[in-house]
Amino acid sequence: MAEVLHGLALRISNMRTNILWTGREYYSLEDCVILRSTTGLEIDSTIIGYYKGQIYHVRYKISTSLTWRTKDVAIDYRLGHRSGHINLTSDFNGKWSLQNQPTSELDGCVDVDIPLTPFTNTLPINRLNLSVGDESTIKVVYIDLFNNSIRAVNQRYQKIAGNSFHYENVPNDFEAVIEVDDAGLVIDYPSLFFRTAIDNLQY
Repeated sequence: MAEVLHGLALRISNMRTNILWTGREYYSLEDCVILRSTTGLEIDSTIIGYYKGQIYHVRYKISTSLTWRTKDVAIDYRLGHRSGHINLTSDFNGKWSLQNQPTSELDGCVDVDIPLTPFTNTLPINRLNLSVGDESTIKVVYIDLFNNSIRAVNQRYQKIAGNSFHYENVPNDFEAVIEVDDAGLVIDYPSLFFRTAIDNLQY
């Protein structure tokens, strides 16, 4: 296992990826920077847009392990006249702290889902590493900024082709087939997002 992780670290060492995503439903533009190193990944992203009569600005930062397990999340947001800050941390064993206070309501979650960005779909897609035909139901921290809600929800991912994943909420009130690139980053998320540009840099 250590050799596998070492090989992965070498492949992703010192890589910077910059992505622009356009939001269809959320009328948004996201500028996302992903830094890969031998210890994990650091994501720093800014989203601006207009939704439900409000101009909004969201900046989120996520850090993960080499195996795409979420370690911590920090979000600063302004939605119309409302603003705030969210801080989440994980112990990698399904226990979470919210605003530096332990919260049992999120027990069992591994990934996070911020509906305003397609990046958080990359977390389970890469972490699960499914083979074609395989599926997995997972528990995630769902961060709904517009409804001022943070809660645990169930989601299901099934790999239906090389770079295509069927996603659904559980119980099913939404589903989509998400297209990603070889790095697991979203190219097209029907009705929600599409990738406008990508730039990779080794340094």
